[in-house]
Amino acid sequence: MVREKKRRPLRTALTVILIIVLLIAAAAPFFIAYSVMAGGKRSTLDEKMEEQSKIYDTSFYYDLDKTDYTVEGYEGYVLHVEFLKNPEETDRYVIITHGYSSNRIGTLRYVPMYLDLGFNCIIYDLRGHGENERTITTYGTLEGEDLVRLIADTRERYDVQVLGLQGESLGAATTVSALKAEPDVDFAVADCGFSDIEGVLRGGCHLMHVPEFLVDAADFGAKVLYGYSLKQMRPIDALDNNTVPILFMHGEEDYFIPPENSARMYERTAGVKEFHEIPGAGHAQSMFTEPEMYKDIVRSFLEGIGVGGR
Repeated sequence: MVREKKRRPLRTALTVILIIVLLIAAAAPFFIAYSVMAGGKRSTLDEKMEEQSKIYDTSFYYDLDKTDYTVEGYEGYVLHVEFLKNPEETDRYVIITHGYSSNRIGTLRYVPMYLDLGFNCIIYDLRGHGENERTITTYGTLEGEDLVRLIADTRERYDVQVLGLQGESLGAATTVSALKAEPDVDFAVADCGFSDIEGVLRGGCHLMHVPEFLVDAADFGAKVLYGYSLKQMRPIDALDNNTVPILFMHGEEDYFIPPENSARMYERTAGVKEFHEIPGAGHAQSMFTEPEMYKDIVRSFLEGIGVGGR
């Protein structure tokens, strides 16, 4: 009897520990899904400007004729947009899309190139970023739908002769995803985009030496919490019938989103296409690592499809 009484506290402790472990296991898929789709810090416009100004000269931005406005995206979601007018009159436009956790200020690195090529630039905040209302990130699924509506708005709002797209990382995935709707655009440049977010997450698990089944858990949590499957967030699937000329760019030393992502998308799309790896460039660093090479590639591509600038 005494021995049995001594065992009771141990059994109680083990039971409590087991319950805690089970609760953690049950909550893990939802916590991971939240972290992937809704968690994480998003930069403010001021924070991003301060960050960018330490990397390159952003003073040109303040001298441009700028117009802020909003556009209704997918299912009424409001996008904050900014029009940057070329100092010279032009009917050529490019919509530039930023990466994850950034905002429209993060796209300024590409603006001087397009101004030199004779384009007006339209930059905007992806859903859940910048000045937009906080919401989930769907890695191209809803973001692509938003971009399709921004493309239509641009055609209606301005006298457009040529309209192109440029995207970086999540912005590249968004650009590619939008092509599924066969929007009225003349070209697309996809820089360091992912072909599918599942592959990126599994690669991250490998780098961090954590089990890949966490991706499956996150997928389950995402479907329950938000109604979207991470495994179905596949920009590459938008390319099966694509006819928009597309230029894929990728840093050769990008270990976060490896160049194989762009290579797979290059192989998947029909029509005019190019794929260039930038030597020595890490993730989203190609424009900084080899700026002249980058500009020459874009200029040559645009000239090759008959929409070259000055």
